[in-house]
Amino acid sequence: MASNLPIAETVGMALTTLRANRLRSLLTMLGIVIGNASVITLVGVGRGAQNLAESQLSTLGANVLFVVPGSNDTRRQGVAFPKTLVLEDAEAIAEQVPSVKRVAPQINANEVVQSGARSSTAAIFGITPEFLPVRSFEISRGRFITEQDVKAARTVVVIGPDLRDKLFPSGSAIGQNLRIRDQSFTVIGVMAPKGAVFGSNQDENAYIPLTTMVSRLTGRDPTYGVSLSFISAEALSEQSTGAAKFQISNLLRQRHKILRNDDFAVRSQQDALTIVGTITGGLTLMLGAIGGVSLLVGGIGIMNIMLVSVSERTEEIGLRKALGARSSDVLRQFLVESLVLASLGGVIGTAAGYGAIALVSAFTPLPAAIGVSTVLVTVGLSGSIGLFFGVVPARRAAQLDPITALRSL
Repeated sequence: MASNLPIAETVGMALTTLRANRLRSLLTMLGIVIGNASVITLVGVGRGAQNLAESQLSTLGANVLFVVPGSNDTRRQGVAFPKTLVLEDAEAIAEQVPSVKRVAPQINANEVVQSGARSSTAAIFGITPEFLPVRSFEISRGRFITEQDVKAARTVVVIGPDLRDKLFPSGSAIGQNLRIRDQSFTVIGVMAPKGAVFGSNQDENAYIPLTTMVSRLTGRDPTYGVSLSFISAEALSEQSTGAAKFQISNLLRQRHKILRNDDFAVRSQQDALTIVGTITGGLTLMLGAIGGVSLLVGGIGIMNIMLVSVSERTEEIGLRKALGARSSDVLRQFLVESLVLASLGGVIGTAAGYGAIALVSAFTPLPAAIGVSTVLVTVGLSGSIGLFFGVVPARRAAQLDPITALRSL
């Protein structure tokens, strides 16, 4: 009885067969190449979206808590926020919450900003000097708003770099005048670039003293007083954000005389990161699953082509078995052919996926990336798919009766 062929000889015979049918081998690999490239690209894009969201959230400040008006139901329904946060709430947080280092109250409004014949729609922020350190902003030119500006309600403004480029494309913006709702403001500073957060370009904003915002633009509510858009509170450290969140919530419940449902919400950067991580993680999983379907289709393509190959090579199989080859030798050769096709397709697809990720990173804001472990798993999965879908044609080839197979010679 003949012994099993050495594995090296089996691999050599499989490679020789594949080289002899180059076009068919390439077409057989095509499904795996596309599937592997799809998995690498889609997972890389998903992770890029997650990295982009996390990098944008990091610009909000590491230890910052955001107190926003309205209940959870109000925010889910998209109803305009009620005026449940007032300036006195921010002052109480700064004075009575020991875990909070600084507090920055804020009023937002969208207005048309004009300078001569040029104009642009911008988000106007009524703020206090604490805004700069709490939100980790920096000044590029000039100065920021001071406590004296707030007390005197001065008509001064600090603008973002993109807004400066729109309104003052040449020359210095410092000392120039611009108009917000027919009110004249003097530019005293230009912010350093900060980037966008969820589609909102922070470099197109304008910042004025909070008191000026109230007296010149928004006004004082006769019932609530100075209503705030939200309050930014910087905790003493990252470890104390939980304590600060608890203390702020208790203080505001006491001030607002709340017994059941809160009319505000306290959110941390970690809360936002958790939500974003859940969403982008689900997106990455979904995109990976879509790519996985392509791999599955590629595996089915390998099985179909290998079944056709068995039919075409019936005489070869019969002759080998008549000369002493075992069924296990034939089975092993066809499995090796399937494994080589799938693994080589996986490597080529991985290279194509890396190229696609590089293009995405170069021409879009997404910092698309892929981990080495994901690549190894994908290539390993490609080989496994080749083995799995190669079993049926390999078994059919191994079970051929040599006498029946040689009748057509």
